[in-house]
Amino acid sequence: MRLRRSLAVAVAVAVTTPVALFTAAPALAAGAPAAQTQNQPTYAELKKAAADAQKAYEKALAAKEEGQEKVKATLEALDSDTHPLKAATITADKAAEEAAAAETAAEKAVRDAEAVVEAAQGETEKAEAEKALETAEADLAKAVEAKEKADAAAEAARTALDDARVAAVREYSVLKKALDDALAAKEAAEEALGTAEECVRETGLTSLAVGLPAEVVAGTTVDFTLRVTNGTERTLTVDPLAFVHVDGERGGEKSRLAVEWSNGSGWHALNGDEPEHIAHIDTMAPGERSDVKLRMTIAPDAASADAFALFAADASSAYRPCVLGPMKRYDFELLPAGSDPGRVDDADPGQTGKDDDQRPATAGPGTTPQGGAAGQPVTTARTTPTTPTTRTAATSTYGTTAATGGTLAQTGTSPALVPLGAASAVAVALGAGAVLAARRRGTADRA
Repeated sequence: MRLRRSLAVAVAVAVTTPVALFTAAPALAAGAPAAQTQNQPTYAELKKAAADAQKAYEKALAAKEEGQEKVKATLEALDSDTHPLKAATITADKAAEEAAAAETAAEKAVRDAEAVVEAAQGETEKAEAEKALETAEADLAKAVEAKEKADAAAEAARTALDDARVAAVREYSVLKKALDDALAAKEAAEEALGTAEECVRETGLTSLAVGLPAEVVAGTTVDFTLRVTNGTERTLTVDPLAFVHVDGERGGEKSRLAVEWSNGSGWHALNGDEPEHIAHIDTMAPGERSDVKLRMTIAPDAASADAFALFAADASSAYRPCVLGPMKRYDFELLPAGSDPGRVDDADPGQTGKDDDQRPATAGPGTTPQGGAAGQPVTTARTTPTTPTTRTAATSTYGTTAATGGTLAQTGTSPALVPLGAASAVAVALGAGAVLAARRRGTADRA
């Protein structure tokens, strides 16, 4: 019982000490077959699970803190002399001490009576001494019995007090275990959500420039098409990415190229200073293709120069808010007005430089999306490889929630852009001739 009391005291001390509670289901990639993802949680479900786990943790934390205060108060009360259990223990311990003293006195009386018997001289004196000894021995027997009862009562009182302490600690331990479980669930939910939010590369989501010539003449206008194809096995929400730039031009200065894209009901100018998303596509089924019309007007006074175009597609799905298609780079030349280049081939897609594959920074809430198409319905012609028909894309506006199961379109830009805020279009290094020249040489070397 001494060990039990020691453990009870040790546990009581531990639970009244503050405890550090906070410490610092991956979804599949976008191109995974539907059969592999049909039982996987969507991004919206992962987000809700993380929110629910956070709420459950907060409730468990509040319950644990309340329980800690309760057990502390209970233990303090049990240690008070006025508590019935503690008072009973004090009374029982005092009775046991008195019984022990009475037993000790009775033992001494027996020893004294034995000494008198040994010292007795006559028969009469001896008989009287023996009678006194018998009385002392009877009193000792009663004292021993009384001490045993008193010790048992004291032990029972102490046990009742210890049991009350253990019960209080056990009740708190249940709350602490619930908090540990809630923390583990919260961390698992956050890890699964974080994994789903990580940007993934999807080679099947392709962007191809069709009809962009390798040479263009100043004073002319060139029409070409950006063809985006969902070669994955998942339905995606897609934001085509476009950037056309003349080597040596600095951001903010008037460009020799004016590039526009059409959403089917009007033309919208590219800003020309950085990559931007155009022609938002709400839903692209597996194997589906979308063509975005573009036109490029070259200034009449444009001198000979090198230029390039970058195209890609960023997307989201019900399982991933950030899916990045490969970037394609097209190098072409500007020729002065009046030039006759003869038959001109289309520009060939080449490998991008190390700084080319950058995505725009995320626009803040309430801002106008790049491309000047805020609030404009997007209509694009699409065909599938097996059914060469044309159909209208789903109408959508930037800044609204797309039906992708929890993407973050509420931020005022495409849902695919949200995890990309750290990427900067400045990395294209507008006007940095040396960087652009080195990038061009690297592309040529790999071609």
